Amino acid sequence: MSRSVETRSPMEELLSTLDLEPLEVNLFRGRSPKVGWQRVFGGQVIAQALVAACGTVGNDRFVHSLHAYFVRPGDPTVPILYDVDRVRDGAAFTTRRVIAVQHGRPIFFMTASFHLDEAGFDHQIPMPNVPPPEELLVEEQIRERFLAQAPKNIREYWERPRPIELRPVELTHYLSPEKLLPTQNVWVRATGPVPDARQLQAAVLGYLSDMTLLDTALFAHGTSVFDRTLQVASLDHAMWFHRPCALDDWLLYAQDSPSASGARGLTRGSLFSRSGELIASVAQEGLIRKKAAD
Repeated sequence: MSRSVETRSPMEELLSTLDLEPLEVNLFRGRSPKVGWQRVFGGQVIAQALVAACGTVGNDRFVHSLHAYFVRPGDPTVPILYDVDRVRDGAAFTTRRVIAVQHGRPIFFMTASFHLDEAGFDHQIPMPNVPPPEELLVEEQIRERFLAQAPKNIREYWERPRPIELRPVELTHYLSPEKLLPTQNVWVRATGPVPDARQLQAAVLGYLSDMTLLDTALFAHGTSVFDRTLQVASLDHAMWFHRPCALDDWLLYAQDSPSASGARGLTRGSLFSRSGELIASVAQEGLIRKKAAD
């Protein structure tokens, strides 16, 4: 018997959210957790769209890349319909296109490619040399030391129970208006067990890949996504899955922002296992503009 919503852990709630309801061939329905957000978290839509695409692909093929656009804010009070187009089933590669719909209009598009496991050339960039997560402040310590005088929106972000735990290597950008290098390293970890299924693990990776990423583009300007004078939103998201990884330990999310211009910021991310394996690469462009004065 499944646990009630009131007794589920944040990770159990996420896994329940990723358990889509099949409505018809190629058509799935997803819901959003009731956490008080004004719009659907982008990582949730990425993860649910990937689950929908996986639901039309054989178990011998695994996602190796996805490319997506956020076109409208998601409404967390109503279900999201995911319509999957079976673009191609080839000898080694499978391609799917997913449209997420609410209120009769698309809110999100994604194309994903799946590949048979094959042997081949193998190389990767090295993992940054950073302190291990055990040497960093845990979230409870961050709340106790830094959040007492923090703005309400920052306190709410850190105090809300989440399925993914964050341990930033650097905290200066949360505490100072100083203009910093647009780089960031954050250890991330699932707060509960994730089933040993590669397709579901990829969906959870897609979920967490949207966390903290756009923040990095703002470091060079002495501000953050918590600045209420800013309008900040993800515009697109791309992800490449290099190597499978069980989500039972910390991952290092190394990020940098090579450019911001025209009210947009670009950020890249690399997800490494604790042992230094490059698990996935991410790129995202987001809207970062000053709100018009009242």
